[in-house]
Amino acid sequence: MVSVFPEQDRTAWISAQRPPRQGGLDPFKPHGFFLEEEQARSGRIVRSGVILLTNQECPWRCLMCDLWKNTLTEIVPVGAIPQQIGYAVAQFGSRPEQLKLYNSGSFFDPAAIPVADYRAIAREVSVADHLIVETHPRLVGDKAIRFRDLLSGSLEVALGLETVHPEVLPRLNKRFTLAHFARAVEFLRHEGIGVRAFVLVKPPFLNEQEALESAVRSAEFAFSCGVDVVSLIPTRPGNGALDRLREAGEFAPPTLSTLERALERALDLRKGRVFADTWDLAQFSACPACFVERRNRLQAMNRQQIILPRTACRVCGESQTSGSLGGVP
Repeated sequence: MVSVFPEQDRTAWISAQRPPRQGGLDPFKPHGFFLEEEQARSGRIVRSGVILLTNQECPWRCLMCDLWKNTLTEIVPVGAIPQQIGYAVAQFGSRPEQLKLYNSGSFFDPAAIPVADYRAIAREVSVADHLIVETHPRLVGDKAIRFRDLLSGSLEVALGLETVHPEVLPRLNKRFTLAHFARAVEFLRHEGIGVRAFVLVKPPFLNEQEALESAVRSAEFAFSCGVDVVSLIPTRPGNGALDRLREAGEFAPPTLSTLERALERALDLRKGRVFADTWDLAQFSACPACFVERRNRLQAMNRQQIILPRTACRVCGESQTSGSLGGVP
């Protein structure tokens, strides 16, 4: 079967599949913010403030990305990003112990986050002891050191590894290699900066079993490079390109069972903290009868970092059919 996904001009094809961008964004306000809990390196459960910053889209056009929907078409004015952070922190009420600044792209891309704002950003985030930002592996460098040196607390950088699958990674159009990723982690760790990796669960072009094995191998590779945390992200449709691949039979979102098994097996590596992304999780569930219990189990595993037993669903029987794994009843 001939793929609908081109081997040349991928960026143009991905951009052509996009639905309209979200309008009405205010460059002086984040497009989202919320509080969550997460197990810190110390083992404590900490209150974490997540701020979804409004800024310009990053220069990459990744196959699976839908973050561009909430971006602007031009760089924000100097002073806008610190104002966005201050706005969100004021809404949190009590002080979060850590902050995550997610900006729909790369924090160390100067077209997204003006370098002139680093000092003001550092002041705004000083309410928290630990800060997490995200960036493309190829943008890791001196800007990370410059920013770290302005902070009163510790810094962690999240990198999108996505997958180590040798055929899928190049087709995601992220335009980096595993060597780029490993060098970025080495650089950050040498500078005393923490690192977490984002790993996709079931990117395009893989079936469920292939996706599970690839996610576990990707987590193992990330830990071998020296990351502290692996965050497992189920691949979500809705960005145009993935919907076109879905119509062509080249992509399907992961089942909830695949995400569960990926978390179990990645935790069983015992190499570092592993979190499963549970945002909008219902779309991956085929059984309303057991969804809430299964979501709660994933969230509890995120907090406790242990593999909890499954409970059999009387409607779908999912826990019996999904198979046993190391440490799972």
